[in-house]
Amino acid sequence: MNLPEARVSVQQIGREGEPIVIVDDFTGQPERLQAMGEAAQYYPAGVDYPGIRAPADPTYLDLRRDLMMQIIGRVFGLTRSIQCEVAAFSVVTLAPEALSPRQRIPHHDHSDAGRVAIMHYLGGSESGGTAFYRHRRTGFETITPEREAAYEAALVQDEREFGPPPDGYPTDSERFEQIGAVEAKVDRLALYRGRLLHSGIIPDPTALSDDPRRGRLTVNMFLFGS
Repeated sequence: MNLPEARVSVQQIGREGEPIVIVDDFTGQPERLQAMGEAAQYYPAGVDYPGIRAPADPTYLDLRRDLMMQIIGRVFGLTRSIQCEVAAFSVVTLAPEALSPRQRIPHHDHSDAGRVAIMHYLGGSESGGTAFYRHRRTGFETITPEREAAYEAALVQDEREFGPPPDGYPTDSERFEQIGAVEAKVDRLALYRGRLLHSGIIPDPTALSDDPRRGRLTVNMFLFGS
């Protein structure tokens, strides 16, 4: 199979300089992934993700195995025992007023530096990318194991001062400052450490759908290693 030339860029965001890697034209066959996502069997994602998910086969990453290993090693410092922990088709479905309080603020996936999140966008900019944030009260952009207790305590202080987070998907607010973003683009892969505070960008909540043919369909994965 002849793959298109992948275009790779690396940016460092915020005061902490965490890297974000963007790979455009990753598979050269996004329509195949789209079709697989449309045919998948979905289930409610639970308390963390505001929508539905279905298992995805992560082996398509092997299309660019050498490139992926270079990125994981050179950018994120992982060179041993690299495994895929989760791979899922994901569709954001919840209306803003249906979000839980924790879903209305940015989140982090893991505090472990050895876990890297992968977001594979299957829609264009109209579907919404990913935004990254700094917590204003603490100044934290990443949540490490050493910061978890202080961060949780600061969230309690936020609620005492500001009340519950307002209805709606996370945006720049009195609690969090947006420090960067990745725009969605068909067949674009974004990689970043799961400890970064982040949230999906939802440009038009009224366009959300539980039909993967019309909704915000992505592939989400987590790699871990040492």
